[in-house]
This record gives sequence, C-alpha cells and structure tokens, in this order.
Amino acid sequence: MFTVNILYTGTGGSARKFAEEMVASGLVERIRAEKGNLRYEYYFPMEDPESMLLIDAWENEEALDFHHKSPEMREIAALREKYHLSMRVKRYLEVT
Repeated sequence: MFTVNILYTGTGGSARKFAEEMVASGLVERIRAEKGNLRYEYYFPMEDPESMLLIDAWENEEALDFHHKSPEMREIAALREKYHLSMRVKRYLEVT
C-alpha cells in the first residue's frame, strides 16, 4: 500500500475552501471511486487554521501512477492554483 500525506497551506481560509469545493464538485467521490484508491480524507490541524492535511492511500504504485495521470489530477491542480495553495508531500510505502 502507498500512502501520500499532503499538507496544503494557504491564507484567508483558502485550504478549507479548496477542500469544500473538492467535495461539493464531486471530485472527491470520483477519486475515491478510482481503481485502487483505499483512502482519501481531509483533516484540519487545530493549531494551524490555514492548513489542511490530505491522507491519500492506494493499493499499489501502479494505481497511484494512474491517478497522477487522470483528468481528476488536472482538476486538483487547477483548484490548488485557484486557491493559491502551497503543498508539502510525504509518501509512505507499507512493508509487510
């Protein structure tokens, strides 16, 4: 399993607005329906109202690579730009 943690940071509540638009547009549900998606969830740190954490997990690297080439990924990039968000990404591989 591959897990990607993305910390989005903005100003003026833009990280929360980004997440709200992702959900309202149906984009989150489409991503969750992609083959190999195991988890796609947003969390908001209590100490930092201008950030949001996305935890995104995939069955394998191939599923994650497919997602990165999907139309949904282009929509995410456009929304990230719209809300002027920066991001820090960490990837984890579960070893059993």
